[in-house]
Amino acid sequence: MTRQGAYKESDDMLIDEPKLPQQGQIAALPNEFNPSYLKIYYSKLFPHADLYRWMSYGNDGKHPACDSSYLGRREFSYTLDNDIFVRYNTFNSATELENSIKDKCPLKIDIGPIYNLNPAHRNAYAGDNVLTPVERELIFDIDMSDYDDVRYCCSGADVCLNCWPLMTVAVKVIDTSLRDDFGFRHILWVYSGRRGVHCWVCDRKARRLSNEQRAAVADYFRVYKGNENNYKKVSLMGQVLHPFLARSYTEVLKEYFETKLLTSQNLLSSEERYEKILEMIPDQSIASELRGKWQESRRSSSAKEDINIVRWEQLKQLLQKHKAQGVRRCVEEIVFTYTYPRLDMEVSKHMNHLLKAPFCVHPKTGRVCVPINPNNCEEFDPTTVPTLIQLLEELNREGLRSDVEGEWNKTSLANAIKLFRSSFLQPLLKICKEEMESSYNAKLQQSKNLLSW
Repeated sequence: MTRQGAYKESDDMLIDEPKLPQQGQIAALPNEFNPSYLKIYYSKLFPHADLYRWMSYGNDGKHPACDSSYLGRREFSYTLDNDIFVRYNTFNSATELENSIKDKCPLKIDIGPIYNLNPAHRNAYAGDNVLTPVERELIFDIDMSDYDDVRYCCSGADVCLNCWPLMTVAVKVIDTSLRDDFGFRHILWVYSGRRGVHCWVCDRKARRLSNEQRAAVADYFRVYKGNENNYKKVSLMGQVLHPFLARSYTEVLKEYFETKLLTSQNLLSSEERYEKILEMIPDQSIASELRGKWQESRRSSSAKEDINIVRWEQLKQLLQKHKAQGVRRCVEEIVFTYTYPRLDMEVSKHMNHLLKAPFCVHPKTGRVCVPINPNNCEEFDPTTVPTLIQLLEELNREGLRSDVEGEWNKTSLANAIKLFRSSFLQPLLKICKEEMESSYNAKLQQSKNLLSW
């Protein structure tokens, strides 16, 4: 049973001290995830300082305009062993944050919003609505299990290289729109460690969006109108596609559908599968004609041609020459249904949603939640992401040493941390410092003007 808010400052939460393996012994570790080994991971590899610098957004006390209470109003949530859920942890310094993580060894770290008050002291204030979120990254959560009706290689939490292109499509479509349509620049994509991706939009204007504004951004990406009982999963309105949808279709969706998913998922290879697509065609005469062709010839007319491609070309030829726009549009609707990103809308709409921190270790797979570079996300392979056991073995080969900075640099986690720093954290903090300096100078000038008046 999950116990929310189980930890209070007066509570003594005891976590058994694990027996750390000695040098030369890690090779004998079991392949499955072991919570005890998180002690080494958090001690030697987890980028505590980077997490602190990110969450501080330049409020590190080095500038007179810094908000000294900024980090102390951010909620961190821990999931501990035995499903103990500890909310409203707060920290006032990098040292406090690092020591807490090392001490508690959470199975998962979730990051929440910045509140108007320190959430750890919420019980000290009177009233029901005193604690209010005032700032939070715009976040997106995309889970592969939401695509179970359009993938046949896996289901549920299982993922393979045949269905992972669905996540690649999601990253490409959403990232391009966030940058080109909304003007956001500081965007972090993270592998969830198992079956999906998370997106953090960290621009100042994104962090200060209201719930209503977040809902508007989320709705901008909404095209799905159907449910599991409705074969028509999308509704593309208007005489022509919205520019965002048209760009997504021509630059990403169409290519990935026709060159990857159509064949890797065998979408038209069997009667059960092609019937799902035929049900989406509004003209029953066309659907019947295609059904007849496909039932008569269950194999491709050429041994060199994939049956899925042959049938898809037949379908397109019949639909695109139809006079009715709704029938011609059906080709696009099929592609959107099978490829377009499926967002967890509620996560994006509300400031108080928690989202797992990067560089956590997923307890089901043992894989680290590493950043994904959206510029070459098609090269990302979830099956090669470093695991906890793998990292410990790499550390062991180098020799476990105490109080050594940057031990991650000798492991396969190095590229992930370097990517996080170079492509996301450093550009973000540069802008934060510039914004802070500009705001500070403007206030100084305003004060001078008042004095001179």
